[in-house]
Amino acid sequence: MSARGCTELLVIAKEPVAGRVKTRLCPPFSPAEAAELAAASLADTLETLLALPARRRVLVLDGRPGDWVPPGFEVVPQSGGGLDERLAAAFGGCTGPALLVGMDTPQIGATHLAPALAPDAWDGCGAWFGPAEDGGFWALGLAEPDPALLLGVPMSVPETGAVQRRRLVEAGLAVRELPVLVDVDTAADA
Repeated sequence: MSARGCTELLVIAKEPVAGRVKTRLCPPFSPAEAAELAAASLADTLETLLALPARRRVLVLDGRPGDWVPPGFEVVPQSGGGLDERLAAAFGGCTGPALLVGMDTPQIGATHLAPALAPDAWDGCGAWFGPAEDGGFWALGLAEPDPALLLGVPMSVPETGAVQRRRLVEAGLAVRELPVLVDVDTAADA
């Protein structure tokens, strides 16, 4: 299967509002500064994904969209529940290969995602996995989106990435790796 232009690109994000985003940066950042950082990070992520080939681009949003959402993205609300449930629901809305990223890795560029979007990206591959330095993950791609692959994975803990990757392997998926990146979760990361 060729991924060129057939992969759905998903960004899971929160509306960049002071007091609702990047709260682990406060202190030393003020809530307004943390929201500015979140807005810049999200803008960089959306800009990167706009430049990539995709069948569909979706911003899976907790909050209200504003004029900060660039044209070219469909906006859908996040479901309720924990992060595992929200990620599962995001994939549940996909009908073919899908690659999801968050808003915490503003350094992502086309080169980081290129392997998962190459013409042969999904040939013999069931999943793409982008580990984060903190033990989580910054990207997850599924050739055949199955919400059950995410449900019950503990989120925001040091073993999140290992548990998620193990879940993919135990499901019999051939998993290919994307580069390790840093999530911006704390002031030290920023």
